[in-house]
Amino acid sequence: MTPLLVAALFGLLIGLSLGVLGGGGSILTVPVLVYVIGESAHRATAASLVIVGISALTGMAVHARAGRVRLRSGALFGVIGVAGSVAGAQLSGSVDPQLLLALFAGLMLAAAVAMLRRTRRTDPLAADRIPGATPRPSALRIGVAATAVGLITGFFGVGGGFIVVPALVLALGYAMPVAVGTSLLVIAINSAAALVTRLAAGAQLDWSVILLFSATAAIGSIAGSLVAGRVRPRRLATGFVVLLVVLAGYMLARSLPHLL
Repeated sequence: MTPLLVAALFGLLIGLSLGVLGGGGSILTVPVLVYVIGESAHRATAASLVIVGISALTGMAVHARAGRVRLRSGALFGVIGVAGSVAGAQLSGSVDPQLLLALFAGLMLAAAVAMLRRTRRTDPLAADRIPGATPRPSALRIGVAATAVGLITGFFGVGGGFIVVPALVLALGYAMPVAVGTSLLVIAINSAAALVTRLAAGAQLDWSVILLFSATAAIGSIAGSLVAGRVRPRRLATGFVVLLVVLAGYMLARSLPHLL
C-alpha cells in the first residue's frame, strides 16, 4: 500500500470523526503527514490546517441543513479565537521539530482523556445538556475558551474539536448535536486564521498530498454528518481513544530520544 493511499484512507477516517463527533479525528492528520508521508513537523502542522479547515466546512454544511449550526454564535466564538490562533501559529515556527512532536503527543493524550471522560459521563449525542452548562455564560468564560481553542489550533495545526464541543456546551449551553455542528464553523475560522499566518511566514505546502487528503476527509465528513443525528458514537469514541493513546506513545518513543 502506497503512502498516498494510506493518507487517503486516514483522510476518510479523519473526516468521519469530524462529522460524527465534531472533532477528534483531525488530531491524526499531523502524525500521518509526518510518519506516513514524510513531511517535516512544521510543514505537517501547516498542511493540516488546510485539510482540517476543508473537512470542517464540508461537515458544517450538512449539519447546517439539519439545523444543527448556530452561525452567529459560532462565528463570534471563532473570531474571538483568531488572536490566539495567530499567536499559536507564530510561536509554533520557533519550536524545535522534535519538541513540537513531543508536545503534540501530549496533546493527543489530553484529547484521549477528554474524549474518554465525555463518553463515560454521557452519550455525546444523546445528551441534551452536560451538567454545569449555562445558557447565559459570562463574556470572560467565552473569551478564555475561544482564545484557548484558537491558540491550540494555531500552534499544533489541529481543529481542537475535542475542546470546542465541550466549550460550546459549557460556555453557551448548547445541546450536544448543536455544539457538534457549530464547532465545525469555529474550527474552520481558526484554521483559516492560522493558515494565513503560516503562509505569510513562508510556509511551504505539498498541494498534491493536501488535495488528496482533503478530498477523502471531505467525503468522510459528509458521511459522518449524515449519520450524526442517528447513531450513538460511544463505541467509536472509545476506539478512537485507544488509537490516540497508541499513536501518542509511538510519537513520544520517536521524539524523546532526540530531545534527551
